[in-house]
Amino acid sequence: MKSAENMPLSENSDISADYLVDATQMKCPLPLLKMKQALNQASVGEVVFVRCTDPTSQRDFKSFIDMTEHELRIKQVKNEFHYWVTKKA
Repeated sequence: MKSAENMPLSENSDISADYLVDATQMKCPLPLLKMKQALNQASVGEVVFVRCTDPTSQRDFKSFIDMTEHELRIKQVKNEFHYWVTKKA
């Protein structure tokens, strides 16, 4: 797994993704912008995982995905929102 800066992260992570974006404590629109930066680095088929605490991010991520061919999976864990974005064409 790589951070948005392409730095390797711990191999012990239980998060199935190629890139990690830690957007906790960031407010809209920063989580979406950070995800888009990582997505630009990713190859087709790779997954960007975003950890976020801003509840309005759900709306932003869904709206972005509706305008693209990418796939989105969302999970709420306590006060965090976890997003897996799979890059498509």
